[in-house]
Parts: sequence; C-alpha cells; structure tokens
Amino acid sequence: MSFKKVLTGNHAVSYGAMLSKVEVISAYPITPQTQVVELLSELVADGHLNALFVTVESEHSAMSACIGASAAGARAFTATSAQGLALMHEMLHWAAGARLPIVMANINRAMAPPWSIWTEQNDSLSQRDTGWMQIYVESNQEVLDNIILSYKVAEQVYLPVMVVLDAFVLSHTSEPVEIYDQEKVDEFLPPYNPQYKIEPGNPIGYGALAAPDTYFEFRYKIQRAMENALDLFEKEGKLFGEIFGREYGLVEEHMMDDADYILVTTSTITSTAKVAVKKLRERGEKVGILKLRVVRPFPLEKLRHVLSGRKKVGVIDRNISFGHHGIFYQEIKSALYPMEKRPPVFGYITGLGGRDVKVEDIIDIYEDLKKRETVEDIIWKGVKL
Repeated sequence: MSFKKVLTGNHAVSYGAMLSKVEVISAYPITPQTQVVELLSELVADGHLNALFVTVESEHSAMSACIGASAAGARAFTATSAQGLALMHEMLHWAAGARLPIVMANINRAMAPPWSIWTEQNDSLSQRDTGWMQIYVESNQEVLDNIILSYKVAEQVYLPVMVVLDAFVLSHTSEPVEIYDQEKVDEFLPPYNPQYKIEPGNPIGYGALAAPDTYFEFRYKIQRAMENALDLFEKEGKLFGEIFGREYGLVEEHMMDDADYILVTTSTITSTAKVAVKKLRERGEKVGILKLRVVRPFPLEKLRHVLSGRKKVGVIDRNISFGHHGIFYQEIKSALYPMEKRPPVFGYITGLGGRDVKVEDIIDIYEDLKKRETVEDIIWKGVKL
C-alpha cells in the first residue's frame, strides 16, 4: 500500500529513484544535492534497492559512469548542482547524442563567483541546448512523481531527462509526500529493455566518427524525438493521474479561465504566485498563472493556445542570459511571435542568488504589468542599489 512520509525535496528524489528501480547510481556529492545520494547509498546498503552504487571522483566521471551503464542496458541515475552540472557539460552532449535515457536530478543553485549555494536557474538553463529534456517542479510530491514519469518518457524516445528543483526551498524543506505502492509503479514503469545495448558476444560500434554525409541526420532525429516527447509527456502524465491520482501536463494553468493578465512562472515561485493571485482575485483582478513544467522540449503550440487573446503576459525569470533578457522571457516571446494577435509580453527578473520572492513582490509585479504600456528590455524587481 502507498503511504505518506515527511520528506525533504532531496529525499523525494531518492525515493523516486528507488520506486523507479534504478539499477546503477553514480554518486558525487555537492551542496545542496548531497542528501540525494546519501539516502540512496543507505537504501542500497539496507537492501531496499537492488542497485550498483558507484562512487566517483568528479561530476564529469559521474555522468560518464551513467553513460556506460545506460549503454549497457541499465536504468541509470545521478544528481548534481551548479558547478557540478557545469563540469558535466561535455558528457551531457554525449549522453543525449548517444540517445541514452538517463535521468538526473539537478538542484538549482546559483553559479559562482561570487560563491553561492542558494537557488537560481542559470545552471540548468545553461545546459538547455545539450539535448536533455528538462522538467521544473514546484513541490516535493512533484519531485518524486516526475522522477518516475521522466523514465517513462525517456525510455520511449531515447533521450535523457533533467528533473530540476530549487535549492533549499525544496531540497532541504520537508513536506508530506505520498510514497506509492511498488506494484503500481511497476505497472506504470516496466523494466528498461533497450533496442540496442553493449553486450558480450554481440559486437556493435557506438559513438564512432560520423562524416558530414551522416552527422546531420543524427541531429535531425534528436529533434524529432524531442517533438515526439511533447505528446508523450501529456499522454503519460494523464496515465500517471489515472493510476496515482495526480495528472501532469506540459504546463499547469491556475485561475486562467477568464484571466486577462497572465503571470508565467516556474518552480517554487509558482506557489508564492498562487497566494498572490488569490489575493488579487479577491480584489476583483482578472489575473491567472501559467506554470511552465516541461521546458525542453518547449511546448510552443500549447503556449500559443493558452495565451491567445490575453491582454498582457508577464514572465517571471529567476535567471538571466547576460547581454539579452531573462531566458523564459526570450522563449515565450519566440513562441508567440508567429501569432497575428499576440499579447504584449513583459519580462521580470527577480530572486537571483536565492533572494526571497514574497507574495508582495508578485503583487507588485502584477500591478506593474497592468499599468505598463511600453515593453522594456528588462524589468528588475528587488535589486538593491
């Protein structure tokens, strides 16, 4: 039977990996991710999880070990943060290019220098063009659920997935989380059985040199796999809801039915925005929230559909592409560009380096959005100069 347990976000990752019956765990500690692999080491040592636990000397090696395990047909898992994710960069390309359905938890942490251990999205978003799918989660229950869901989608399109959660706001904060019955998870997520794998007695070449007359097609197929994953996230997210009672899509709509003004959010800022929007609704304001969940592949058509006809859209970014704008702001503008009657989109940057984003801050962003007529390059909220 399923049961509830009070878990930190990090431990929700661990339980998600256990329920997914991962077979190889590659572990290298980095704050604020360390608790993920610590608990997994205990689950393996105590016999609750039948997996090979591999300790390595760096994050580059951690991903290399996952690549080898996945290529040999094992369900592989690891976790990291910030500088560790950056050190993996070369191997992230290799994992995606080799079409390996590895799942990794990345606990969003601001990049140094200056040194920081608090949340920001630049670490994961700097890897968005590596070919990894990316999911951003709001709660510890979503953490556990989306580890399982990620394997289900990854192993059908043969692409890796990064499940992304906020440092400390989720990673070290405890919430009640439902731990599902293993038989139900097995019903949803069958054993990994790849079409091709490295095995003795069946020699096949992997990752060899590709000349210009073949390389292009490999990249084309990765893009097509990403496009196929859009429907799969919806399909498998619906099936997940039928089995476990929680349905997941590409985005989540909150109070959007009659909303003229939309705030686009990701991760835990969404929870704060929900409280703010409730207060605004009590004042008669027609405002709603669109939470981005799946960021790669990017849900272009979904966004065009749900944002069509709105008066204004405000995108809240906990990240920045230096010399340009907030990253989700860029992506939303790009998605809406082909629409004849696209709503004006305004970009707000806040909460960098883990600075608190409060209900009052979200209300202030909404009030600024409502009165603002001219689209500016960047609207900063919370900078102290």
